[in-house]
Amino acid sequence: MIRSAISDEDIITCYEVMSELRPHLQKDTFLEQIREMEKEGFRMAFVEDDGDIVAVAGYRIFNSLFMGKNLYVDDLVTSAVRRSSGFGSQLMDWLRKLAKTEGCQYLHLDSGTQREQAHKFYFREGMTISSFHFAESLSETRVT
Repeated sequence: MIRSAISDEDIITCYEVMSELRPHLQKDTFLEQIREMEKEGFRMAFVEDDGDIVAVAGYRIFNSLFMGKNLYVDDLVTSAVRRSSGFGSQLMDWLRKLAKTEGCQYLHLDSGTQREQAHKFYFREGMTISSFHFAESLSETRVT
């Protein structure tokens, strides 16, 4: 079952799976960080199976000159022990439906160049590489 992470409890429970993708996150500041990001439009959804959160997506809906109204997926992760069970595809389908319901013209995301298994998944989901994403770290701390 896919649900939006709205309550503090839901958000905190998503930490374990999200930290598999983002190991730099700190459990004691995770809720506060999500609540700050929500002020900028960030939302989270998760897949629950037998009482366990097995996949999490962080996303936002916004307008841009390039894509018009769009849904951008910040984070998409399935727990390592539950991968290849269809949970990522369920989240992608849910995100597509949400984007269409919200009147978005695009659903898009970035994926680190080292994440070859994720790329295979996105290709299977019908996504294509549409551009390069360039970044420059402006601090000593670099996130990969």
